[in-house]
Amino acid sequence: MAEQGEDSKPVYKKGKRSNQARFPVARIKKLIQADEDVGKVAQATPVVVSKALELFLKALVDECVKDARERGSKKVSAYGLKRVVQNVPTFDFCADIVAGVPDPISDETGADGEPKKKRAPRKKKEKEVAAKEEDEEDTKPGKDEDDDDYEE
Repeated sequence: MAEQGEDSKPVYKKGKRSNQARFPVARIKKLIQADEDVGKVAQATPVVVSKALELFLKALVDECVKDARERGSKKVSAYGLKRVVQNVPTFDFCADIVAGVPDPISDETGADGEPKKKRAPRKKKEKEVAAKEEDEEDTKPGKDEDDDDYEE
């Protein structure tokens, strides 16, 4: 769908796209009308707000992906989003929203800024435990391999 142009920015081909909004227009209309100061809402208004929201999120995600690639990460993290909001002037108005995202601590985080997950040790299967006990019995001092076959 997206190809790289001469200046290495994605070029999107226009194809058959529905005129349907990506975000629920009825919900957007309810949010707009929830304000007492708003009177009637034109039919096109929620559709335009939906498109504006779509374009805003696309720009935000594109910046987050760009930031992740610059850091050599394959993941977009919450801290990456916070960093984009802090560093890109266009998204300054979101600063209070991302203020609660904790900064990663270098030794306890992975390359993507996410906390490292601690794994529980693997449980041994019953067969492995039985085989280990059997090996320990065979290697006890004073016991030879030939002792099993020989009876007095």
